[in-house]
Amino acid sequence: MQTRQEALDKLKKSKFRSSFHLNEEEKAYVREKGMDVIEKHARDFIRMRLAPAYIQNDGKQTPLKGHPVFKAMHATACCCRGCLNKWYKVQKGVWMTPEQQDKTVNLIMAWIEEEMK
Repeated sequence: MQTRQEALDKLKKSKFRSSFHLNEEEKAYVREKGMDVIEKHARDFIRMRLAPAYIQNDGKQTPLKGHPVFKAMHATACCCRGCLNKWYKVQKGVWMTPEQQDKTVNLIMAWIEEEMK
């Protein structure tokens, strides 16, 4: 199983995934809300948008903009069950376990932390 840093390094090699970056407005939002609130948002988004076994609009449920976590979800290939399966072998058609949800949130937060440097 790969570490968070190994996953981030692998994502940096993808032309598409590495094209995502937080803009100044998104960084200001993260600073204003704080990382704890951003993590709560990430947990809520993962629980509602990715954790269910069947997602009606899978592949289109995560906007490309509107919240820093949405951008991070695309940057980390945590935007839909198809990407989660391809990149992290998270099986489609079954609920994500709490551990899978935690790992997904932790990866998203690690990406945001790197972007905030």
